[in-house]
Amino acid sequence: MPQIKIGILVSGSGTNLQSIINSVESGFINGKIQVVISNKENAYGLQRARNHNIGAVFINEKNYSNIEEYNEAIIKELKSHGVELVVLAGYIKILTNKFIETYSNKIINIHPSLIPSFCGKGYYGLKVHEAAINYGVKLSGATVHFVNEEADNGPIIFQESVSVHYDDTAETLQERILEVEHKLLPLALKYYCENKIEVVGRKVKIK
Repeated sequence: MPQIKIGILVSGSGTNLQSIINSVESGFINGKIQVVISNKENAYGLQRARNHNIGAVFINEKNYSNIEEYNEAIIKELKSHGVELVVLAGYIKILTNKFIETYSNKIINIHPSLIPSFCGKGYYGLKVHEAAINYGVKLSGATVHFVNEEADNGPIIFQESVSVHYDDTAETLQERILEVEHKLLPLALKYYCENKIEVVGRKVKIK
């Protein structure tokens, strides 16, 4: 089976990116990371890519007159590398409908909660964990899902729960959930690259 060509979008340090890189290099994922793109020039995720001889590209939103043109530039970059699967690994920008249509059911995101809780507009980074703690939930976790036109609303591939402790801070909860993220995201990519994922309506079937 030929390797799936993967493009990864990041905005920050790229720990999920690193988990994917490690899984590709070990042969766990039958794919090849073609390019890593960031909306932030100083995102450490770009350096992680360079450390492994993967193309690293900063695309500056300020160079474009609107979000549509900016997304078009990202699509163009992905297509220039023949990307077949797009992964959002801590990418905090919303994608346009055209972007999502171009890669329909070919965009995978990781979110640090059990969707549909603590997700959607405004829920990113530590804000997700602060909301979970403030609400008093006993369980949070991570969700890997396909991306559709509504934030954090696409079909769910995998979820795993993490206990929320009484004395947790957003940082301590984030640290434990990241461990789950680093397991679930590579696993989802493994199954995708082996053509073992089927989307039926809102449900995802693992073959």
